[in-house]
Amino acid sequence: MDHPHWIWQHADWPHFHWQPGRLAMLLRECAQAQGRLLGMLGSVTRAVSAQNELDTLLQNILTSSAIEGEQLNVGSVRSSLARRMGLQAMEDGQVSRRSEGLAELMMDATEHFAHPFTLARLFNWHHLLFPFEEASLATRPVKVASLRGEEPMQVVSGRLDRPTVHFEAPPRLGLEQALNEFLKWFETSRHQPELDPLLRAGIAHFWFVTLHPFDDGNGRLTRAITDMALAQGEHQSIRFYAMSASILEDRAGYYNALESSQKATLDITDWLLWFLKTLLRSMQQAIMRIDRVLDKTRFWQRHHDTALSAEQLKVLNRLLDAGEKGFEHGISAAQYQAVARVSKATATRHLADLLEKNCLVRLPGGGRNTRYQVSNKGE
Repeated sequence: MDHPHWIWQHADWPHFHWQPGRLAMLLRECAQAQGRLLGMLGSVTRAVSAQNELDTLLQNILTSSAIEGEQLNVGSVRSSLARRMGLQAMEDGQVSRRSEGLAELMMDATEHFAHPFTLARLFNWHHLLFPFEEASLATRPVKVASLRGEEPMQVVSGRLDRPTVHFEAPPRLGLEQALNEFLKWFETSRHQPELDPLLRAGIAHFWFVTLHPFDDGNGRLTRAITDMALAQGEHQSIRFYAMSASILEDRAGYYNALESSQKATLDITDWLLWFLKTLLRSMQQAIMRIDRVLDKTRFWQRHHDTALSAEQLKVLNRLLDAGEKGFEHGISAAQYQAVARVSKATATRHLADLLEKNCLVRLPGGGRNTRYQVSNKGE
């Protein structure tokens, strides 16, 4: 074919190549962030580590499904994960076959990263995604644990009479051989020291999602394979960052990066640039989250013997959790009053007491604009 439209139509498919010079700086930044994260593992308690891992796995499952437009029951998935990790499940977390399957898939991909990735294992993952009775009741029945049918696999948008084809997967004929070639590469590439593990994860992601071997679930399986590849590269199962969450934050960019590379040459540098930038962002977010956990631990170690009221404890923990549930820019007297549910006079008295005990510091500004932040004194 003189002018291939899709990347898999090139004669040398799937022999990808890339420009190392354009990727070098991002790879260094990712490796540094990865090293810092792995170093943090030794700084947190076992309980905190387990809770962070649970939160990360939960976030990965929820956001990977959200990328495909599916909203899961958070309590159900959390309970399914917690039970497998030996942690306490939520009281209202009623598990379902759906949550059980998704939890088992994620745990298998990350905990058993060293096990061979075979076709049978891939089919089992697909079955976990689609319990048989759910697949049969779907609007469009899914061929569970079986490769897609003969009809063309396309991603389209626009009018029915004038659709825009964003992607077309390789034809059904020869799909078994193409998938086996991918699985063989996935196993052998683990032991190729010249291939950076992060690049390997990006290549695996692009290659598998381009094959699109199933009727449905290809995106979620792709991201599970990516998590397994990252765990293999780190040689440990504990997950502290959720790449699917970062993909969801830039879902449009994700599909654009895939589409443009799937219509290009076998030089996948642009895809790998997007992948590494997204991976770096997910690691940086994890570093910020764990830093807050460590800051909180150090704070309470310093104030272990400080006499504080229940209301003061509540407000301090909200401040220490800044970013997700707290106050990133400090707290005012009025906000203290609202959070602690105390009178204005009590809020003023509590704040003065916390200042005296070096739990808080007063930020620049005065009057009603005065704000207070957790004190780092003693660090």
